[in-house]
Amino acid sequence: MAIATVNPATGETLKTFDALGDAELDEKIDRARAAFRKHRLTGFDRRAELLGRAADLLEAEQEDVARTMTTEMGKTLAAARAEAAKCVKAMRWYAHNAEELLADEHPDPADVEDSGAVRAYVRYRPLGVVLAIMPWNFPLWQVVRFAAPALMAGNTGLLKHSSNVPQTALYLEDLFRRAGYPEGCFQTLLVGSGAVEGILRDHRVAAATLTGSEPAGRSVASIAGDTVKKTVLELGGSDPFIVMPSADIARAAATAVTARAQNNGQSCIAAKRFIVHTDVYDDFAARFTEGMTALTVGDPMAEGTDVGPLASERGRSDLEELVEDARTRGAAVLCGGRRPEGRPAGWFYEPTILAGVTPQMRIHQEEAFGPVAALYRVSGLDQAVEVANDTPFGLSSNVWSRNELDHQRFVRDLEAGGVYINGMTASHPGMPFGGTKRSGYGRELSGHGIREFCNVTTVWYGHSRAETGPDARE
Repeated sequence: MAIATVNPATGETLKTFDALGDAELDEKIDRARAAFRKHRLTGFDRRAELLGRAADLLEAEQEDVARTMTTEMGKTLAAARAEAAKCVKAMRWYAHNAEELLADEHPDPADVEDSGAVRAYVRYRPLGVVLAIMPWNFPLWQVVRFAAPALMAGNTGLLKHSSNVPQTALYLEDLFRRAGYPEGCFQTLLVGSGAVEGILRDHRVAAATLTGSEPAGRSVASIAGDTVKKTVLELGGSDPFIVMPSADIARAAATAVTARAQNNGQSCIAAKRFIVHTDVYDDFAARFTEGMTALTVGDPMAEGTDVGPLASERGRSDLEELVEDARTRGAAVLCGGRRPEGRPAGWFYEPTILAGVTPQMRIHQEEAFGPVAALYRVSGLDQAVEVANDTPFGLSSNVWSRNELDHQRFVRDLEAGGVYINGMTASHPGMPFGGTKRSGYGRELSGHGIREFCNVTTVWYGHSRAETGPDARE
């Protein structure tokens, strides 16, 4: 895949970039390692000052960077502005909280005494150079939610971004440089995916984090396992959105539209499978269909647009194949199911609902990365749990019910990294984010996220005594 900005609303290639040569790449890795040796010794006050400056710069440049994101991957301008604002929030959150999150921990005094120590504590120390392999769908947020905690912990970062968002990737390196970070603390690597293995195997790189596809995650995990390096993986998702009889149906249906269509439907944590109790199925389906049909598909730069294009032509083709497979196997298309009429340019696809989805259809097991919803009718709570868990993924989940017993059952039994009750899944810097099963492992954000790339170090002091005489060294 060429490293280039291709406007998905028009299909026009706007700018291309040369990949780094071997010597340039080696120099950047060496620079990151040298920067780590110094950055790890800085205090939290200094790290917070630098990250705060980066947040201030990003806030001032919000409009420009939002337009860059929209141009490169097609999210609506409103969504791009919101993404930039979220990044500012996360930077300031970690600048404010990192020192407390990484404060020394003191074991129970009884355990210290029982271990034979006079004093003991746990310290979080940075690992070193962290390689981040990031996707295009949230080109700023995905990076910042790694970079902010990693830099505050004292690590340095190398960013291998998706090849279709090079300008956003270069902006991030420039942002941290202008904020005052020393040379090498955060660098963008304009390289193809074929270069990742060599970078990860390099002894100067300590760990890696990846957000992306399951095949990419398997590859990185395999290489990291072979080299015994820490990884955090956030892979695909096919999140259930469960609606029970006691739910506020109007609110649930309105939220379902947002949950499925956010970011043009290209979000790992977007609700994708809508599992509705038969008692409220018809009401929910009618409201959901009305809401999806009412969305405006169009120019992502226009203020009134709800859904822009998919990020790539291949992405749209993959989505069309999933829909066609479901259609030929008996699914009913309640709305959408095609490219918008009158839009020959750009990679647009109508918001779509498929009803009557069965296990024989590909969309039942595969992630639909676009504005396509799979709708299921279930007879009760047990079947809702069964359908929700019948997926290889386990990123997050949504439950709509005003029954506390329902809540307890879903929290206990849903196989996911998050259970959001009467609301839409969304990441927040103060809450851990990540999945289970083939959605990956490890956590981003919160204290859990900042500690992922730390050396959890036990410090133990024994009883001291004066050592004199000829046998003192023995």
